[in-house]
Amino acid sequence: MAARLLLLRSCSYSTSASSATTAEDMVISSLRLLPSTPLTDPPTLPTRLQCNNPPPDPRPPHPPPPTILLLSAADRLRGVFLRKPPGRAALHMALSSTCLDAAAELSPEVLADVVNSGDLGGAATVAFFDWAVTNSNPSPSVHTCNIVIRTLGRKKFFDFLDDALQIMRRNRVFPDLTTLEIIMDSLVAARHVSRAVELLSTDQFGFGIGKACNRKEAFTILISCLCRRSHVGLASSLLQAARKELLGLDNHVYNDVMGCWARFGSVDEMQEVWKRMQEDGLVPDEVSHCHLIEALGRAGRTEDALRVFENMVHERYGPTTMAYNALIFNFISIGDLDRCIQYYKDMLVKNCFPNIDTYCKMIKAFLKERRVADALQMFEDMLAQGVLPNTGVITSFIEPLCKFGPPHAALMIYKKSRKAGCVISLKAYKLLLERLAKFGKSGIVLNIWEEMQECGYQPDKEIYEFIVNGLCNVGKVDAAVSVVEESLRNGFCLGRIVRSKLNNKLLEMDKVETAYNLFKKVKDARALTNSRNYCRANGWHFGAQSVCI
Repeated sequence: MAARLLLLRSCSYSTSASSATTAEDMVISSLRLLPSTPLTDPPTLPTRLQCNNPPPDPRPPHPPPPTILLLSAADRLRGVFLRKPPGRAALHMALSSTCLDAAAELSPEVLADVVNSGDLGGAATVAFFDWAVTNSNPSPSVHTCNIVIRTLGRKKFFDFLDDALQIMRRNRVFPDLTTLEIIMDSLVAARHVSRAVELLSTDQFGFGIGKACNRKEAFTILISCLCRRSHVGLASSLLQAARKELLGLDNHVYNDVMGCWARFGSVDEMQEVWKRMQEDGLVPDEVSHCHLIEALGRAGRTEDALRVFENMVHERYGPTTMAYNALIFNFISIGDLDRCIQYYKDMLVKNCFPNIDTYCKMIKAFLKERRVADALQMFEDMLAQGVLPNTGVITSFIEPLCKFGPPHAALMIYKKSRKAGCVISLKAYKLLLERLAKFGKSGIVLNIWEEMQECGYQPDKEIYEFIVNGLCNVGKVDAAVSVVEESLRNGFCLGRIVRSKLNNKLLEMDKVETAYNLFKKVKDARALTNSRNYCRANGWHFGAQSVCI
């Protein structure tokens, strides 16, 4: 057998060698036939045609990595830290392999989503901030960098604030007074009050507070942060000490301290600050009088507050919207809503137009007392005056209405707000869908679901559960099955309570085959969801991220 193989190999080699020799002889014989002298006019060589529009490549483009299709930009950037790259260079390379541009991803929305969501530590937040700022061209604004500073302060990562500020200065982004206010407010909110006060003398973060031109602004920011967090005793002591340094404080600082005392109803302490203000040569203004009205009202001295309000007219401060608000808020605090309406009408007579604070306080007070008709009337007056509430205010109106009674009032506020051009939040849509589904308003539920999608909100697991629950309440099981199948296609596996309710409804109507088919789809979706969650928890879904298109 071996000899036979050897013979076959030798034959094939001899055949190839003989064919090569024959081809060589043919080339040599053809060359001998060419003339020995060169041609006088040799033909020009053909030039390569320049084609401005090359033909398109028939091959389809490479598909993007799976992570680009399944994950948002913030998820891809946060997922890099699950892999724990060793060293700064490896981390920057891994962040760059996400196919995201640092300059484009330094938008405030994406940056806030990366650092605020999830559980990034202080070191990871600073490392991501270093990559984003270093690779951004042009450099980001101070407002964008303040998002990271605020996140570090909110999560109490104070040891990493200095590193973040050094990254900003190294890339020629210099912190301003807003950055200082964010740091001071974070320290005071975390009960590190002494450390916030020490910033005035130590200047730990290099804001130049020791200079005379910046010390007044830094002291004003500190007093404002202390009063915002109700540390009014310390603020009063610092204000007394600052009078000896002759910083030249203005009415704003004194009004902050008096406003904080007014919230507690401490009339004596507020009058003491009032006296110091006059000793320093400052004249109490309209804001000071409004704080005095608020303090007297919270102390239960309503008649004294009315006399101060009347004296404001004689002192040429006039009946202003802020003064009326202070008086109305006093009556709200004691529960006298009838006198609130009385002074609200007096505002309109004297051409003092109510602002958003007036309407919000009164509407919330009416809703708290469950005077829904008065709240709806006040809401209509607000829209008629051209005062449009923001998203959070509308949600605060709809939320209490979805806790008691039928959903008619909440639906009225939603329709009037949408007609006026206000933006409705996703939370408000969820509250409405849940309440309407509970009362069996399936038609209105589907209409609001369509309007929510028109506004750009994508349905999530909770919304699908509300819709399925509402359809089951009215017996529309076929539509409920279609909604469940749509939720499964979008990657949401509904909860057991809703699925059991729908399954029981199908079995009651003898739709066993439909229930069984839906059970198989849910089973496959649950297995896929569990595997996806496990992969995301371990960071395995970033394995295909190394190839960038």
